[in-house]
Amino acid sequence: MNKPMKPDPTFHASAKLAMEAPPENFAFTVMLGKDQDQHDGIAVIDLRAGSDTYGEIVHSVMTETTGDEFHHFGWNACSSSLSPLSGHAFLERRYLIVPGIRSSRIFIFDVKDPLKAHIHKIIEPEELFEKTGYSRPHTIHCGPEGIYVSTLGGGGPDGTDGPPGIFIMDCETFEIIGQYEMDRGAQDKHYDFWWNLPQDYMVSSEWGLPPQYENGVVAEDLLSNKYGHSIHFWDLRARKNIQTMDFGENYQMALEIRPAHDPTKSYGFCGVVVDTTNLQGAIFTWWRDDDGVWQSKKTITIDPRPEDPDNLPDLLKGFGAVPPLVTDIDLSLDDKYLYVACWGLGEMHQYDVSDPMNPVLNGKVELGGIATEHKHPNGKDFIYGPQMVEISRDGKRVYWTNSLYSTWDNQFYPHQEGGQMVMANVGADGSFALDAEFYIDFPENTRAHQIRLEGGDCSTDSFCYPSV
Repeated sequence: MNKPMKPDPTFHASAKLAMEAPPENFAFTVMLGKDQDQHDGIAVIDLRAGSDTYGEIVHSVMTETTGDEFHHFGWNACSSSLSPLSGHAFLERRYLIVPGIRSSRIFIFDVKDPLKAHIHKIIEPEELFEKTGYSRPHTIHCGPEGIYVSTLGGGGPDGTDGPPGIFIMDCETFEIIGQYEMDRGAQDKHYDFWWNLPQDYMVSSEWGLPPQYENGVVAEDLLSNKYGHSIHFWDLRARKNIQTMDFGENYQMALEIRPAHDPTKSYGFCGVVVDTTNLQGAIFTWWRDDDGVWQSKKTITIDPRPEDPDNLPDLLKGFGAVPPLVTDIDLSLDDKYLYVACWGLGEMHQYDVSDPMNPVLNGKVELGGIATEHKHPNGKDFIYGPQMVEISRDGKRVYWTNSLYSTWDNQFYPHQEGGQMVMANVGADGSFALDAEFYIDFPENTRAHQIRLEGGDCSTDSFCYPSV
């Protein structure tokens, strides 16, 4: 790989500088097959203002294999390369690492020329099993010394032979190096993770083990509070768990971790899918106190909506209500707005979190949803509900898709099928409204999940220097 002689221009020392950079030209969106007989791929979407193909899929790359189930993915390199700890300041933001969460196969896509994106390398699951003891790779984050990948499964056929965790890949050769953890403490489930590089800490969260999610929600496990409900704090360099914080066993499925982007700040947010005592969704704010101990407080609750059981999927009929199902959250680069996807209600919420301990609901978009099925302003259907959300670096555009996970889609929305991506505009005054012209319907037999924006986005990069 020929290295450039200066840092990639899409790497930024601070979040403020990233916000001032040119807007994104393309989006890369995961396409997963509607079932295990279908192929997965990446769609390249034109976001160039004034382009004849603006808002259209202009290129796609499909796999030759089936049953991979693309889900989350990320860059080989990002602004973290500017860390003083980095030996990789001259990498390019060129490759997307895309795991198959169901197959444990990992695909490396070369997207240097988005219109000629192609598969650069494939890592077979046997290599992952042999070198890490992990399976079901999930979240990708580019760190100063390599690519960090979280997993949702351990060893064995059903992924329960040992706990899941994080492994590291070489950011140039994409060779798997090995497990991250030296001392995992109480951590025995996994989902998301993110960090503050100058403060040398990492936070990770929990969903469930493969038998608890691969074939849909296991109602018995949910009602007996057997999904994840803790987050874990780590000494990043020592690779050691220093504290585990249990939100309470009724707060089932502690998912997305969103730390403040400004590295001088020691707080962040975690979304919880459902409180089993009342079906509410919840957001917790976590922070480090003056004694160095991590604390948390529930700062947002979202109520379920009563509904005629006849309008509900089988899993929810007994409750007579639609839970919010908080399945993704994302934080703008200025740390001002937190976007919360309520996949069950069919709502995308915008909270002003300028005071992270006292969020205020600033805006809301209704789209899709169980038993509501709100249409897009253009009159077309939005299948399922708002799910994976991504924010432009300047905070002016919020994109989202609709698929959660194939078996969960089928369970909560059994009569629907398809993939869409939409965008909302954010005004200077914080106004939040869907763009009536931006609507992408994905090809037949595919659904849409995570989005990455060319040049980075609000859940891609970690910054090493304060915004001034």
